[in-house]
Amino acid sequence: MSAEFYQEYIESNRAIIYKICRAYAEDDPEFQDYFQEVCLQLWKARKNFNHESKLSTWIYRVTLNVCLSLVRTKRNKPQKVEIREYHATRVPEDEDLEALRLDMLYKAIRKLKEVDRGIILLYLESKSYQDIADIMGISMSHVGVKVNRIKKQLKNMING
Repeated sequence: MSAEFYQEYIESNRAIIYKICRAYAEDDPEFQDYFQEVCLQLWKARKNFNHESKLSTWIYRVTLNVCLSLVRTKRNKPQKVEIREYHATRVPEDEDLEALRLDMLYKAIRKLKEVDRGIILLYLESKSYQDIADIMGISMSHVGVKVNRIKKQLKNMING
């Protein structure tokens, strides 16, 4: 992997790749695996980027496809269940509360259907409905319907 490729494709789009991988990975080691696989697939597919869309749009699409593929592969493997207990030992600070809220949001997002995760991540990135439609390969009106349904689902999951 060349330094130019890494800077142009990976480093300049790191936030996009991180957010999508984080939404699909269950823990940090899995996140690292997803991130590395995305980088590898971007390297392999770099010649397929035809410059008809923005680089960030193409990065979104490749990253989502890689993560969806990894989730489907994982789903077919037997899963080991780990139960963790959480005991609060102190009152959280404002920064901690924000981190807890963000963590709760990502946990709720992980419970969504794979495609819905991609849509809401793009929405949270303030992408236009047209951009989301282009990246996800669906109509713009379908994006609006899906976003509203997903927001209701997340609200119900988070608020009980």
